[in-house]
Amino acid sequence: MEEQLKDILVRGTAWDGKIRVFAVRTTNIVEELRRRHDSFPTATAALGRTLSVGAMMGAMLKGKERLTIQVKGDGPIGQVVVDANANGEIRGYVDHPQAHHASNDKGKLDVAGAVGTSGYIHVTKDLGLKEPYRGSVPLISGELAEDFTYYFAVSEQTPSAVGVGVLVENDNSVLHAGGYIVQLMPGLADAEITRLEQAVAKMPPVTTLLAQGQTPEDLLRWLVGEDLVIHDTMPLVFKCQCSEERVEQTLISLGESELRMIIEDDARAEVVCHFCNEKYSFGKDRLEQLLVQAKPKPVQ
Repeated sequence: MEEQLKDILVRGTAWDGKIRVFAVRTTNIVEELRRRHDSFPTATAALGRTLSVGAMMGAMLKGKERLTIQVKGDGPIGQVVVDANANGEIRGYVDHPQAHHASNDKGKLDVAGAVGTSGYIHVTKDLGLKEPYRGSVPLISGELAEDFTYYFAVSEQTPSAVGVGVLVENDNSVLHAGGYIVQLMPGLADAEITRLEQAVAKMPPVTTLLAQGQTPEDLLRWLVGEDLVIHDTMPLVFKCQCSEERVEQTLISLGESELRMIIEDDARAEVVCHFCNEKYSFGKDRLEQLLVQAKPKPVQ
């Protein structure tokens, strides 16, 4: 794969540090999830938009911190869930990836119709403290860019502009996916805020620019001009946390009676990971080994 086509995140500042900027290309990860879940276009677009925001929010974390985004709307695709960390590792899923939703009156993918316009965005951050940080805001449009803009303003008190997009081919595959977040720091003059608002209003859709071969860095130059200082770039990768060992521990945690019932009724078990759709199968012999481990230990 050519270097410029890899999924990456760029982060930087502009206007003497008074603006903080992030941009991503997430095409390959969104296509990987589309393929794993066999998702239909509007579900793919909703997941891809949320995942792009999640990748950028992950880059705002440090060390081993991680976050989970839940978009819970009243639309047919159900819940959208994305996990991300500070190292560019992301995963995600939608409850009903094959829920069909027709295009909107502009001929575009009707993400708001798929997600729903009533519901909430919940963000949970594991910052290594005793209690995780939790922030929630109601959905205001269901298109997601506006909803995350609202989230940053209300829940994190950081005025922001969010743009995300996913372009899907006729065969349902993902052609382009990515986005940007521009955050206003204290000290920005009214004229600078107006300049930024005008740039956001004039900017073509994210996927239009990506389809023209523009990079995440180019997206940011559209918004802030040449006064852009890139601090670092980071590769983005799909990475699930599931493993056979973790699934075994989950089965053991069911307890002796529950495991015995599975063995007697089915003589096998299959566990499917929500995030990556990987299937883990266990035959009777393996289940009986796990049953031994699930038995309560005698008190010494």
